[in-house]
Amino acid sequence: MKFLCAGADLVEGGSRGFDIDGKKLFTVRRAGQAYVYLNRCPHRGVGLEWHPDQFLDPSNSLLQCATHGALFLIEDGECVAGPCAGQSLTAIPCREDAQGLWIDV
Repeated sequence: MKFLCAGADLVEGGSRGFDIDGKKLFTVRRAGQAYVYLNRCPHRGVGLEWHPDQFLDPSNSLLQCATHGALFLIEDGECVAGPCAGQSLTAIPCREDAQGLWIDV
C-alpha cells in the first residue's frame, strides 16, 4: 500500500488529482467514503478534470469528463451518460485509517 494523502486533505464532496509513480489518479469523497480512480476516460483515454482537482459535475453528484461530458457514478465509476455509456473508470483499491488514505497500485 502506498500513502496518497491525509484524510483531512480530501473534504466531503471534494475531489483531488494525484500523480503517483507516473500514474495519474484522482480521488473523491462522498458520504464520508473515499473513492480512487485512474484519471483516464474510457472513451478517449484523456484525463477527466476541468481544472486541477475538479472532477465533478456542477451538481457535485457525478464525475464528469471535461472533454466529451461523459458522466460517471462516484461509487463505482460506471458511465451513465455520454460516448462511453456502459463502460467504467478503473477503480484503484484504497483504504483509509487515522493516518490518511492508502492505495494499492
